[in-house]
Amino acid sequence: MRIVYIHQYYCNPQMTGGIRSYEQARRLVARGHEVHVITTDITPGKRSLGWRRTDDDGVNVHWFSVPYSNNMSFTRRLRAFGEFMALATARAAKLKADLVFATSTPLTVAVPGVIAAKLRRVPFVFEVRDLWPEVPIEMGALRNPVLRRLAGALANFAYRNAEEVVALSPGMAAGVTARRPGTRTTVIPNAADLDLFAVEPAAVQRFRAENRWLGDRPLVVYTGALGAVNGVGYLVRAARRMRELDPEVQFLIVGHGKEWEDTRRLATGYGLLDRSVHMWEKVPKADLPVILGAATMSTSFVRPIRALWENSANKFFDALAASRPIAINYGGWQSDLLRETGAGLVLHPEDTDAAAAQLAGHLRDETWLQQARTAAHTLAVEQFSRDLLFDRFESVLNRAAASGRRGRRTATRAALSEQS
Repeated sequence: MRIVYIHQYYCNPQMTGGIRSYEQARRLVARGHEVHVITTDITPGKRSLGWRRTDDDGVNVHWFSVPYSNNMSFTRRLRAFGEFMALATARAAKLKADLVFATSTPLTVAVPGVIAAKLRRVPFVFEVRDLWPEVPIEMGALRNPVLRRLAGALANFAYRNAEEVVALSPGMAAGVTARRPGTRTTVIPNAADLDLFAVEPAAVQRFRAENRWLGDRPLVVYTGALGAVNGVGYLVRAARRMRELDPEVQFLIVGHGKEWEDTRRLATGYGLLDRSVHMWEKVPKADLPVILGAATMSTSFVRPIRALWENSANKFFDALAASRPIAINYGGWQSDLLRETGAGLVLHPEDTDAAAAQLAGHLRDETWLQQARTAAHTLAVEQFSRDLLFDRFESVLNRAAASGRRGRRTATRAALSEQS
């Protein structure tokens, strides 16, 4: 099957960012499919005209430079979304396909997906990574009533034209069917890349020895975006209290985003930066396994907003893949999972002193840590392994393609019947 795969922010392991699309696309190729990914090159300072084509493990990747960063204004980001939408529409329309797949965010990727699918008379499958416009509305980022209506109309357009919808969490799936009842929706969360995060103990020991501030001290790690939804200042405030509870505990923040400088200033203001709080920016995905391997505990945070509970953050599944306990500060399906299995902690959503006390009570409890590591590994293997979830993903695409073929045959028979 020839698949056009539209993802505005596609990354491979040598880049900084999630690799869900890369992993799914390369597995599709291994199963005999032909895959063309349409994406942007957002490398800072790099702006070349025209399309660039590369081969990522057999995946044909079509790149066009469209500058984007979380530091951009809302208007500038909208312009980037619109620019890619137009470019991707033109590119996708030229590629032969048996199925078109588009993954959000932004929602605007649905437009080139639907247009290309209709031009080729093939099925369209849409993947929902965040509930839009519900999330930005609840965060207060989308206040203009006209833009709210447009965003809602765009979501309806995507769901209405999709043969099937893939949602990254149960809450996202519920949001899709609440907006458009009857939409065929399958939940396929982010995955645990077990092979990628299998690290030799010697590599972990070297990492700890090379970073002299760490040594054999407990390490709490955050890896991922420092954006408006994450509120990573939460961890810095918890680290401030931890200096009183257990001054040996170290915190490492790895990532980038709009709130990088604010988080850094907060750590500096508390006198923690490069003492107990360390910040590394833009580490490639391929370098994360040893960092998580050295972690006593990993973390994932969102601001105290109900809509954000339905997230399916890569960092959660990376921790499971690395067999590391994870602490989160939100409710929803992930908190239920941690409570049921013992694979981590659910911290207070706003009280960082209480969160620090909870962390301090577990970071040196080797019995609890070993049980949590085992539970995390079990979840990674039995529920969230990449290969397991890929089988579900390919089944969705095959089912959509088969349904599309049946629909075309029915339409052809109807047309012939009218002519006779």
